[in-house]
Amino acid sequence: MTELAKEAGITVRTLRFYRERKLIPPPRREGRIAWYNEHHLARLRTIAGLLERGHNLGGIAQLLTAFESGRDVGELLGLDSTSPVAPFSEETPVRLTPEELADHFKNDVTVDNLAASLDIGYLAVDGDEFVHISRRLLDASTDLVAEGVPLAAVLEAGRQVRAHADALAELFITVIRTHVLQDVLARAEAGGTLGPDELAKVAGTIDKLRPLSKSIVDAELSMAMDRRIGTELSAWADAAPVTDSEAPAEDSEAPAEGREAAEGREAAEGQGPAGGPETG
Repeated sequence: MTELAKEAGITVRTLRFYRERKLIPPPRREGRIAWYNEHHLARLRTIAGLLERGHNLGGIAQLLTAFESGRDVGELLGLDSTSPVAPFSEETPVRLTPEELADHFKNDVTVDNLAASLDIGYLAVDGDEFVHISRRLLDASTDLVAEGVPLAAVLEAGRQVRAHADALAELFITVIRTHVLQDVLARAEAGGTLGPDELAKVAGTIDKLRPLSKSIVDAELSMAMDRRIGTELSAWADAAPVTDSEAPAEDSEAPAEGREAAEGREAAEGQGPAGGPETG
């Protein structure tokens, strides 16, 4: 214990306190000897890093509990050693220490947000690190939070986008299955074994049609954003109050027709019944 505390830069008393709070896992015991390893040292460094970033021990305990209950990388990616999906994946996973994750999202790294990220499948746990499923999603989420969008709102939007994206993927796969690969898939569904040429056809079809499907979705989303932004801008313009500088300037003189009518009334008031000057 003394050696571990020295390596972590803390006192033995602090180490005992962390053990009592269950912030670090118990050591492996052989009789009366307790063995600590690199995992314990990494956990202590994680705690120190989170404390430096302003997290309290109660919050750190919750984060570490969620961390330890997180899904592993294989579950996150939906892969196993025999999965055929890996060669077709276009996303690049990102490994993050808990401290690096805190740097991305600052005070928004809460137990609720971490649990939501694990539940959606954005994050998984691998040893003492997190693995984010996609560099692009991580960068976009980080930028949105930096612009003032709460991470909880980003995650909820991601959850809804995931549902719509699954529906779009099903739509395009149905089109491909029905109109492009119907003969190959019919053989497979009938119990036939696909040969190398047929497997190559499936792979080639996916390589060719996947980017086309993405182009359609990207174009439609772009046009949908154009329509929505146009609608919102019109609504904001209609609702905007008119300021003094935008209000029409008042004419210092009455309009010509108004002046003429006023002059006619003044002339009439200065005449008698016969139209001449009024006498007393």
